[in-house]
Amino acid sequence: MLIVTALGGNALLRRGQPMTAQNQRENVRIAAQALAPVAAEHDMVIGHGNGPQVGLLALQGAAYTAVDTYPLDVLDAETEGMVGYMIEQELGNLLPFERPFATLLTMIEVDTNDPAFANPTKFIGPVYEKAEADRLAAAKGWVFKADGDKWRRVVASPEPKRIFELRPMKWLLEKHTIVIAAGGGGIPTAYDPQAERKLVGVECVIDKDLATELLARELAADLYVMLTDADAVYVDWGQPTQRAIRRASPDALSAMKFAAGSMGPKVDAACRFARATGKLAAIGELAQLSAILAGTAGTTIDTGANGIVYG
Repeated sequence: MLIVTALGGNALLRRGQPMTAQNQRENVRIAAQALAPVAAEHDMVIGHGNGPQVGLLALQGAAYTAVDTYPLDVLDAETEGMVGYMIEQELGNLLPFERPFATLLTMIEVDTNDPAFANPTKFIGPVYEKAEADRLAAAKGWVFKADGDKWRRVVASPEPKRIFELRPMKWLLEKHTIVIAAGGGGIPTAYDPQAERKLVGVECVIDKDLATELLARELAADLYVMLTDADAVYVDWGQPTQRAIRRASPDALSAMKFAAGSMGPKVDAACRFARATGKLAAIGELAQLSAILAGTAGTTIDTGANGIVYG
């Protein structure tokens, strides 16, 4: 069975946690412990978020004023290499030496006329108090929005249209390679309208759930799983009336409202995959991956489900 997983950026670097290399390494090690038993039995493609990581690189770049801060497409490429390296190493420490790994820098095409560029929604970087967010907005021209009781930078998050590295991924999967790809939603690129077949980078961050959903669909995955720090999709999240959704049809789930900056894209991606393929998608906590596959944890999106079933 081919399983495509998407590791949330906050599962790799927990909310409010200092963004040190050691903390990221430790969280990747924990993630590898959850992934290893499943990867030992199945073919696997691993995507991952990069919101905290790419935001940190942008801050570090802005601190060095001798040159302009590197654009987001370059920072996306840097985080693909950094996180992919850690996943390869930590997962490789748990699986047989003979099992091959490959991290692929993954360019994904976007439309520069996508309406997302007029309404940035993708959170990147650390959280701030309101006063510090206002200072950075004035100093750097960044856009900030509320993220819970804190504030975070937001950037445009256009729809992924095409994945350029599908052929090498398929070659690698034929050899049962564990592939780490489309990290952080991939490297956003577009064709230059002034030149024939010339790709250029785009200043944005593609949502990693929508990117890995497209990847799962194009690779004909048997299961698509989004792994985060929440154990399921909830209605009335954070309220006394909150309830976990255990199973749902894509039509019933997509009729409900979820936060645009967090669970919303995951629900959207899961519903897209289930509708397009007739196969299962799931959302749940990284530590419960084996139970999610067994259908006893997380939220499963299934075209055969009857409406919403609560846990």
